[in-house]
Amino acid sequence: MSPRRSRVLLAGLLAATLCSPALAQQKAAPAAPAPAAPAAPQAGTISPSHFALAKEVMLSSGIARSFDSILPAFGEQIKQAAVTRPELTKDLADVLEKMQPELELQKQRIIDTASRIYANKLSEAELRDIATFFRSPAGKRYVETQPQVLDEMVQAMQTWTQEVSEYMMVRVRAEMGKRGHQLQ
Repeated sequence: MSPRRSRVLLAGLLAATLCSPALAQQKAAPAAPAPAAPAAPQAGTISPSHFALAKEVMLSSGIARSFDSILPAFGEQIKQAAVTRPELTKDLADVLEKMQPELELQKQRIIDTASRIYANKLSEAELRDIATFFRSPAGKRYVETQPQVLDEMVQAMQTWTQEVSEYMMVRVRAEMGKRGHQLQ
């Protein structure tokens, strides 16, 4: 997988966690006593309707887009590994094309797994509220802008990481210098 695709996947998962609609609502809402969190469903007790809502949230949130780039990346890696054998190019492309239905099943498998994770972490009522958000104009706009937001967040995080790393090194050197230690 290319570094950009892995960053996009990581950023997507990070942003899905950090920029969830529930978090946005908490930031916008005035401080109030938090109600007791509903008990998380026990593993194996997920009803079909609970799972369906979890899957809807997972799909409508845009997280499944992250999975869309992984399988083609694997195919590209295989093609690049075979570049030393150009006579395989046509057959390899044909094999990968014919595997698409199988690969789609593999993608559905991770979508179902992610949906189960959501269902295990969020109650059916919470998922219903989140699904309602993603069906709303604001929710649809959130999902639509997510790729651009994530790209900018990754860029901003890279810049910030470099700046903070340099700042910390300068500060640590200065403080250690005051204590009689020289750092390279």
